[in-house]
Amino acid sequence: MPLNLAEIPFPNIDPVAFTVFGFEIRWYGIAYVAAFLLAQWLLRRLAREKLLPLSERDVGDFIFFAMIGTIVGGRLGYILFYKFSYYFEHPAEVLQVWRGGLSFHGGLIGVIAALALFARKRGVAIAQILDAAALVVTPGILCVRLANFINGELWGRPSDVPWAMVFPTAEAGGVPRHPSQLYEAAFEGALMFVVLWNARKTKLASIQGALFGLFLLLYGAGRFIIEFAREPDQHLGTVLGPLSMGQVLCTAMMILGTLLLLRRRQATAA
Repeated sequence: MPLNLAEIPFPNIDPVAFTVFGFEIRWYGIAYVAAFLLAQWLLRRLAREKLLPLSERDVGDFIFFAMIGTIVGGRLGYILFYKFSYYFEHPAEVLQVWRGGLSFHGGLIGVIAALALFARKRGVAIAQILDAAALVVTPGILCVRLANFINGELWGRPSDVPWAMVFPTAEAGGVPRHPSQLYEAAFEGALMFVVLWNARKTKLASIQGALFGLFLLLYGAGRFIIEFAREPDQHLGTVLGPLSMGQVLCTAMMILGTLLLLRRRQATAA
């Protein structure tokens, strides 16, 4: 017998964690800080294990470049992929990042570009740098998806599953929905971290670029499936038949990841 909706209520955690001198510190911001701190800690471990050709001191610069790429790429990606017409008409709001609007796929492109520049400055192969990034990014995804859940945003499609929740925002319509943020946190964050972190001890790690290719393939496939339970952006809906914008972008990730894995495998065989 299905559980009554009241048995699994939305927790209604205050998005504002605390206030300091009148400034609101939100869980969303804390999630990003935690994401970069965790990445820095893991990168230092990789440096000690000689899996990252950098000194522990250089890790700080790695994180700095990644932060810039995430914010700039994430914002530009959100504007271009999701709300171009709106920001074309309201250009003054482009820099108002604190109001929300960061795209994962845009952030990924931004990070790749920023880390390519970092690798060039350090004289290190970009494939090695991207492999390291693939190993440390998933705990941050977990943190950010949990913050999305706390904010009651990016909720799922209407559903009658026993764990469905009514999200508090008016846009959610007051109907039970999939807590798709938690699905993403579990797969893109927790499960992918376990798979990728253990993969660093396999033969795959000896092929430069393979771990990054595996990340692209796993994330793209996992999110593509989860998007069927996630409500498409209201102002976009589906953009290619039944597919959402996220699924279209994840298809590109899967193709790129597969090509990267095949190319690296062929190069090794040769």
